Amino acid sequence: MSNLLDLIADKNRTVPLPERMRPKTLDEVVGQAHVLGENGPLRQIIASQALTSILFWGPPGVGKTTLARLVAETKSARFVQLSAVSSGVADLRKVVAEANSFLASSGQATVLFIDEIHRYSKTQQDALLPHVEQGTLYLIGATTENPSFQVVPALLSRMLLVRLTYLSRPDVLALIGRAVATLGNTQLDEDAAGFLADYANGDGRSALMLLDIAWQSAPVDAQANRHITVGLLEQLAQQNRLNYDRQGDEHYDHASAFQKSLRGGDADAAIYWLAKMIVGGEDPRFIARRLIVTAAEDVGNAAPFALTLALNAAEAAERLGWPEARIPLAQAVIYIAKARKSNQAIVAIDRAMADISRHGKSFPVPMHLRDSHYKDAKEQYGHGVGYLYSHEHPDTPQAFLPDELAGTVYVDPLPEA
Repeated sequence: MSNLLDLIADKNRTVPLPERMRPKTLDEVVGQAHVLGENGPLRQIIASQALTSILFWGPPGVGKTTLARLVAETKSARFVQLSAVSSGVADLRKVVAEANSFLASSGQATVLFIDEIHRYSKTQQDALLPHVEQGTLYLIGATTENPSFQVVPALLSRMLLVRLTYLSRPDVLALIGRAVATLGNTQLDEDAAGFLADYANGDGRSALMLLDIAWQSAPVDAQANRHITVGLLEQLAQQNRLNYDRQGDEHYDHASAFQKSLRGGDADAAIYWLAKMIVGGEDPRFIARRLIVTAAEDVGNAAPFALTLALNAAEAAERLGWPEARIPLAQAVIYIAKARKSNQAIVAIDRAMADISRHGKSFPVPMHLRDSHYKDAKEQYGHGVGYLYSHEHPDTPQAFLPDELAGTVYVDPLPEA
């Protein structure tokens, strides 16, 4: 009997720890209280009797696959999983045929889970539509990308969108505690648990993977005990995980936080978001463009040197590359964040463009402002007649707007210092 238990234990340990720790019930799921709480929408849906197609949108390692399986198990449905990376239309046809067969023979519904559904082309996504509409199968998709851009509208409109978030640090610590308890004869130092939580950065699977590797690497004493220290974890981790994707939402979210911090005058926050983008491997030219835009849009003529500094920082970054580019970029960030602010320029140009493109105020150039440098322009066509050279008549008022816009103000005065 003892040998049999040892054999089972050894077999279980060949399964990665994140898979061994995958929740079997909703109550075992860590985090996502906004959708799984007592009155959370996803909990209510799962508790109901009807199946529905769902799209889980969220970062890696927060439970998208787990929740898809739990939805299928709760409804006693057949669960089929495909990856959009390795499957195609032929695989979908096979799943549909099997779903029809099971539905006809046993009445059992099929839940098709497609991981990374954003990797499917428009044609592949369109191929799912009739089967979802007809109820042949229920579709559960998982994506780390914004579905508004990556999932075709017709399919998205037929699915319930559930957005999942990064796990909080307490959530990750709770997950780590559960995992250590299942490992047996394992001591995880408190600072080591904290290191794991920080390393994971909201990704539960990442924390469990590193813990699994550390458990296998930890020395075993005479009593078969293992001791996992922060030193061991540091050796294995090599570098912290970073929630930053240069091709996805994280890219634009960080750029947004960066620019808003500059606009709001918080130099510390702006430097932090700059550092996050640098560590994430962002293109220095992208960062420089954000600085140039902010210098013109949000600082403007309240501190016009900001634009000069931003342009110089962009050129310096282009010449230097990483890592030295961080220095001129940081210099410009601090100046722009601390500078006086005025959005006079963007407000003025947008007002004028809106008048022309949206409000129909596109008027011809008044005769006295038209070009009169070519032959017969003034004598034959009347161009420039009545115009006074401003340098010679600085105190003589003239109209430079079309008559229809006389008195229109586009440029607000600069704020007082």
